[in-house]
Amino acid sequence: MKKIILLSTIFLLAFAISCNEEDLDKLNPNGVTFDTYFNNAAELTAGVNSIYSIVQGLNLGAREYFFLHDMRSDDVATGGGQLEAHRAQLLNGVHDPANGVTVANWTGWYRTIHRANVIIKKGPEIPATAISESLRNRLIGEARFMRAWAYYEIATLFGGGPIYTSFVESVDGSAPRSSADEMYAVAIEDLKFADANLPATYGNADRGRATKGAAQMLAARVHLQKGDYNSAKAELQKIVSSGTYSLAPDYSLNSVEEGEFGVESIFEIAYSPSNGAFNWGGDGDGAGIQEETVRSQEYAPIAWRNLIPSDKLLNTFEHVDKGDAKSDPRFQYSFYVSGDTYNNGTLTLTDDKVQGNTSNVRGETKKVSWKKYTIMYKSAAANQQSGINLRVMRYADALLLLAECENELGNSAAAIALVNQVRARPGVEMPPLPTANIPTGTQAQLRAAIQRERQVELAGEQVRNADILRWRKHGKLASEPISYFQANKHELLPIPQNELDNNPNMDQGDQNPGY
Repeated sequence: MKKIILLSTIFLLAFAISCNEEDLDKLNPNGVTFDTYFNNAAELTAGVNSIYSIVQGLNLGAREYFFLHDMRSDDVATGGGQLEAHRAQLLNGVHDPANGVTVANWTGWYRTIHRANVIIKKGPEIPATAISESLRNRLIGEARFMRAWAYYEIATLFGGGPIYTSFVESVDGSAPRSSADEMYAVAIEDLKFADANLPATYGNADRGRATKGAAQMLAARVHLQKGDYNSAKAELQKIVSSGTYSLAPDYSLNSVEEGEFGVESIFEIAYSPSNGAFNWGGDGDGAGIQEETVRSQEYAPIAWRNLIPSDKLLNTFEHVDKGDAKSDPRFQYSFYVSGDTYNNGTLTLTDDKVQGNTSNVRGETKKVSWKKYTIMYKSAAANQQSGINLRVMRYADALLLLAECENELGNSAAAIALVNQVRARPGVEMPPLPTANIPTGTQAQLRAAIQRERQVELAGEQVRNADILRWRKHGKLASEPISYFQANKHELLPIPQNELDNNPNMDQGDQNPGY
């Protein structure tokens, strides 16, 4: 499914969330409607594909999803004055309910929910003569996985919001705010269905669709946000015991085109190269829309370089200068430093090619930039739009989450073995824990070691924010990692003001503390 056939027309009828149109009940008599569409397998498949198109689009995977998660973590810093004001606000903790990045994510996830609800409702109504039962359940399973992902994101980031389990056809159908736990409950039920009905793998034509392993991984993430380590462990053990996944033979394959859908990949957002014709218009609907991401353009050293790795992240990596036995090679796989080569080794990166701020790395001032997900490893173009798939879930993440569960459940030996499995991966081969600088003798020490390992292994992969949120929530942080953090405010993002203004069942009293 590297290139998804998109369906958009049918979904333009009924999206009423955060919408103040007064004539939503007026339909084009010549257009398709919910009553006249979804009559066979092809139409249901097209509807499911349209859910993926939302997640691919500008509001989510192609741009605002990675910005939101990275800027809410301690993985990044501003690349310089070129960073847009609304992004700088979020990075510095001075955002408000109108912040464009948070509004884009909220809108994108609710559009995902809406389209998923259409499939979940209409799928069972298709006659058995027009679709096989296994395909029907698989497609509904994909929709329920995507809806569960959306509710996980909204609950984790915003602390809850309206729950919709059927599609909305008018403003009168707007729902009141529900709690994060209520959203997690919906997600868990969706993921049970997805786990039971999704395949472990697909053929090449359907790569990129949600799998059984993706449902299990997302369920583990939900349980961890709830602090339920036993349930999370059970889901993660399914992934490990399945034999479907393994660590990639080359760490760098996890963020380049050549490694897409590799042995380590559990779920990724798929893109297709289109020679710089990125759809800046929004959700990526329509057969002619190019499926690209601007991740490389936003972060690459020879492009906009809006965000760079934080000094804290850079100095977390083990290095012989710090007394470690070995310098962690994941540093060079994750970041560009002046003197590195690019464009298939034919060009050398120099400071004059790189705009913006410098970094402090072990006491030295350098220009350091992101390498992960940047296309310049094989391109010299300043236009860095690309088709590199965004890896949302991978096996190393599952192993480290399982290590976290084992440690919290008192199984330190199992936890250490899992961390060391990741550290010993080909091309990384770091010394096993404990080391002189990374002790593991107590549960607290091992917890810190796992948290450190997750940061360096998964740097810039949009997991650090959720990690910090759950560790903070459950008292697992030795110290607060976010410099601007204010209690009773920055735990959650603000509910978008346009939701409070336009949803008749919500008001300012539903806003999160501090906003």
